[in-house]
Amino acid sequence: MKKIIFILLTFIGLTAFKTIQKTWVNDDPHTQLNFEVTHLGINQISGAFTDVDITLSAKKKDFSDSKFQFTAKTASIDTRVEARDNHLKSADFFNTEKFKTLNFTSSSIKKLKENTYQISGELTMHGVSKEITLDAIYRGHQKNPANNKEAEAFQITGTLNRSDFNIGNDFPESLISNEVKIEANIEFIQQ
Repeated sequence: MKKIIFILLTFIGLTAFKTIQKTWVNDDPHTQLNFEVTHLGINQISGAFTDVDITLSAKKKDFSDSKFQFTAKTASIDTRVEARDNHLKSADFFNTEKFKTLNFTSSSIKKLKENTYQISGELTMHGVSKEITLDAIYRGHQKNPANNKEAEAFQITGTLNRSDFNIGNDFPESLISNEVKIEANIEFIQQ
């Protein structure tokens, strides 16, 4: 009888352990949120948001039930050219005084194949909210010897149209492409 109770308690304990939701946050020094546009139709210009907070939560070990949420401070935009950064912060583009953050919250994730996903969710930028779909690759798991914390990594990519968010409407596509490529390389540490 004691054996049966022990087995039952062990089963319940293991089942409860499997359904515990885990939460990870981005490790700042090892996380980048980059973007790229085409200038004059001939040259790629890149930049980044350097102040981002990204959270990942999941119950399943294969991350097929993941929820992603990120916030980037728009004033942290960095293209390595101060004059361009100041222009991008102005009302011509991001209007960082009025719209201090851009936010993404996932609503669904679809596993396409091993370590490859499609994430859908709502992006709010410049006061406009739109559904977007992004591609994600799970890059792996490793214990960081520097801090002894477990790390998980994802690369998330996609494209969006700046005109959908009323950004830079006075600048034609012949000057700055409407299409913006985004790439987030994120290293998460478990909370």
